[in-house]
Order: sequence, then C-alpha cells, then structure tokens
Amino acid sequence: MSVSLVLTVIGDDRPGLVEQLATAISQHQGNWLESSMSNLSGKFAGIVCVSVSETHLEALTAAMASLPGLRITFEVSRSPAAQAGNRRLKLSLVGHDRIGIVREVSQVLARHALNVEDLNTYTASAPMSAGVLFHATAELTASSTLDVSELTRDLENLSNDLMVDITLDETIRS
Repeated sequence: MSVSLVLTVIGDDRPGLVEQLATAISQHQGNWLESSMSNLSGKFAGIVCVSVSETHLEALTAAMASLPGLRITFEVSRSPAAQAGNRRLKLSLVGHDRIGIVREVSQVLARHALNVEDLNTYTASAPMSAGVLFHATAELTASSTLDVSELTRDLENLSNDLMVDITLDETIRS
C-alpha cells in the first residue's frame, strides 16, 4: 500500500539541491507528485509530496534525514477521500504593501469557513511610483452552502478598509 509523504525542506540555497532530493526519492522507490519551491532571502524552501510504498517509507525518511545541508521534516498522509459538493473559488488581491494584509484577509476567509488550498504571495515595485505592491492569489474550497454574496460583501468592506483590489471568482477545477 502506498502513502503520501509530505516533505518540508529548507537550507542555504545552492545549485543541485533539487537533484539531491530527487535522487534520494527515486533511489527509495518514491514517486515525486507535487512540489512548490522558492529561494526566499537566500534560503531554499520547498514543499514536496511523494508517493511511496509503506515498505520503502522508513528507508526514504532515513535518507531524507541524512541529506547534508538541508533540514527536512515530513508527515505521512493517508489521504481522506475528497469531499463531494465542495465549491472552488479563486481570490486575487493587489494593493500597497502593509503589515497585516494576509491576517485580515485570512480572518474573513475563516469566518466563512473557507479552506485555503493554495496561497501565493509576492511584492513588487509599483509602476510609476516608489511604492511596493503586495500581490496574492489563493485557491479556496468551501461547502456547497457558502453564501457567496455575504462573503463578497465582507471582502468588499475589507478591500475598502485596506485600500486594495480583491477579486473573487468561482472556478472549475478537477
């Protein structure tokens, strides 16, 4: 039986880190399924989901623990079945960077029982000004009973308070 092994990886960024991980995973019969990796302030930071048989799990986790220059933590997941009837939404936000944007948006999402499945953020120089813009995109799931008009109203109020543009779209994802 296969399980999912979710790895978090961090270390000083250098060439060859992804190859080092991929080699250890494949040498222990792991199948690299999904990942997200970035250089953040000179650090390599990654999340990787690997499928591996339970018979190879212990050897793979031992190999991960022995990779030099990387701190790797892992969690085994025996994934629950996907919930039928969940709605999928996409949120986009752009506005002048300031402390607390993610906290305030996530509070609204939590009040409406939305689950954040994927969140990507970055900052960039604002065109034709010296300011910095904060950009965020989030993929969300909610129950079929979500009141989208109430959520939209709360996000519009927040958008006005933070002086940011927030867009919410219902998406179709498989």
